[in-house]
Amino acid sequence: MKFTIKNEEAFETDVPYGPLVISGDDEYGYRPYQLLVSAIAGCSISVYRKILRKRRIEFADLIVEADVTRNEEPPNDVQQVHLHFTIITDDSSEEQLEKMMHVAAKNCPIVQSVTPAIEVKETITVQRSK
Repeated sequence: MKFTIKNEEAFETDVPYGPLVISGDDEYGYRPYQLLVSAIAGCSISVYRKILRKRRIEFADLIVEADVTRNEEPPNDVQQVHLHFTIITDDSSEEQLEKMMHVAAKNCPIVQSVTPAIEVKETITVQRSK
């Protein structure tokens, strides 16, 4: 990846999907911590979805919400990311779905890259569609 100065407030790189603008000021681009949290959440939900599909678990929807805890002292590092999954399915028990969620975390390369420097916590809510 090659990053170039876009303006006085931002850097830019081109990725296959299009340009990615990064800035410490969210008026000019994505903030670095937002990209970090997005990578953690995106990887986690992608791996979880693959596991569900491999186990032939049908689901109407799969959502992840990410809450971030940052140090109040500079450099304001990310200390914890809490991922809360919501799955709408009638196929499996909550216990099975929770177990698969933890397997996903163990197989997500981004989660494994940031652990233990950043605590990644996962919780789940199962909603029944019927």
